Amino acid sequence: MDSCNDSCLLNSASEENWPDPATPFKVVLINSYELGRQPFALAEPSAWLKQAGFNVQCIDLSLQKLDPALLAGAKLVALYVGMHTATRIAVEAIPRIREMAPRAHLCVYGLYAPMNQKLLRGLGVKTILGGEFEPGVVSLAQRLRDGDACDAQIEPLVNLNKIVFIAPDRSGLPHLQRYAYLILPDGGEKMAGFVEASRGCKHLCRHCPVVPVYQGKFRVVPVEVVLADISQQVQAGAAHISFGDPDFFNGPTHAMKVLAAMHAEFPDLSFDATIKIQHLIDHAGLLPRLRAAGCLFITAAVESVDDKVLEYLAKNHTHADFVRALQLCREAGIFLAPTFVPFTPWTTLEGYLDLLRTLARLHLAEAVPPIQLCIRLLVPEGSYLLQLSGFREMIEAFDAKLLGYPWRHADPRVDALQQAVQARAAPGDQQGLARSDIFERIWRLAHDALGLLAPPLTRADFGEPIARLSEPWYCCAEPTEQQLQSF
Repeated sequence: MDSCNDSCLLNSASEENWPDPATPFKVVLINSYELGRQPFALAEPSAWLKQAGFNVQCIDLSLQKLDPALLAGAKLVALYVGMHTATRIAVEAIPRIREMAPRAHLCVYGLYAPMNQKLLRGLGVKTILGGEFEPGVVSLAQRLRDGDACDAQIEPLVNLNKIVFIAPDRSGLPHLQRYAYLILPDGGEKMAGFVEASRGCKHLCRHCPVVPVYQGKFRVVPVEVVLADISQQVQAGAAHISFGDPDFFNGPTHAMKVLAAMHAEFPDLSFDATIKIQHLIDHAGLLPRLRAAGCLFITAAVESVDDKVLEYLAKNHTHADFVRALQLCREAGIFLAPTFVPFTPWTTLEGYLDLLRTLARLHLAEAVPPIQLCIRLLVPEGSYLLQLSGFREMIEAFDAKLLGYPWRHADPRVDALQQAVQARAAPGDQQGLARSDIFERIWRLAHDALGLLAPPLTRADFGEPIARLSEPWYCCAEPTEQQLQSF
């Protein structure tokens, strides 16, 4: 926004909304989307800011509306963008925030902030923080409190230095019972908490948004801090904990210490985590210990069952490795919940059908949220895919609305199939249709695309329902109109 418009907004601001110098400096932290989970990335900076003497207001747009009363008097408004969907929602929300809090300094922090800095600054965002963002948020707040206009950012765009984590403060967030919950195979439910035991990742998968920011580094949250966070959520009613680490086994020794402490303190608590296929095989001996500590299911980013596509994505596993990891988890009594990016520039109609056949053969249809079967490869700014020889010739110019580089498949039938699958999968997920029913519809679509008659599927082909969270995995999916307008 230009200076004239800024001035108009400043002049139109109500003085009643500006804090009295004697009152604590107010910071508003906003989460736009975190897979339906109570965000650690608001609770942790909230604790840091309160420790430094700031008045902190938290808003979670997945559950709350933007309210002028909540923004009133804020001198700093900081939005967290940890994933693509969250960033799309934040971009839509920023103009409204500027209208409601025209005198507030705008900051955006999180994984997707640095890679979208040009777009965000164009929307009026003055400070952008990635990596270990807590010191930057506190530094910015202190400078503003001291009277600095903070027109120039001095905090690092990406901070990868080790920080001293403290127990997160979740008191300002909606109650845990309003967030995603655990659904058991028998239909039972448990309230679920959400913690992080580490950040970043030591792997360099080309399509992963963690890689451009952390570049192969990861940082652990001390065991005592993780345990304190778990404890406060158990006190709030959590009977299950979801670990939000990009990969729980980046540091297996640390992970097992966390689990040992958690299980000793809360022996009846169950949990889930995300672990790389390669790590499941390399640390197979730890799987029985995970189950003994309460592990119900493991999410693994399989991405593809085509070895050539896996090579392009630098996943460091093969189709055979996926099958092996599934077997190891089943032997340990743990459900495996694979995730996929089935539509890429290298996908073929035959390859997509092979994915569905693989899921049927392995009895995994019930383990895969239908939305996973329509995910299209996202290429954000800074993606390591851009370093792949010949890849730039496959994509178009950066699209600010998409927050990525669009691409069209060389075979139009593949793009048409992706759109058809999305039209079946997304509404089905939202309407609560059975995964097996949606899978069967997609099964027929894939066969139709090749002019084949779809063979009938049996109940056994779908597999049994697994323990899962109530919120489907939408990190790389297109945000719905409801999400974009929910605030």
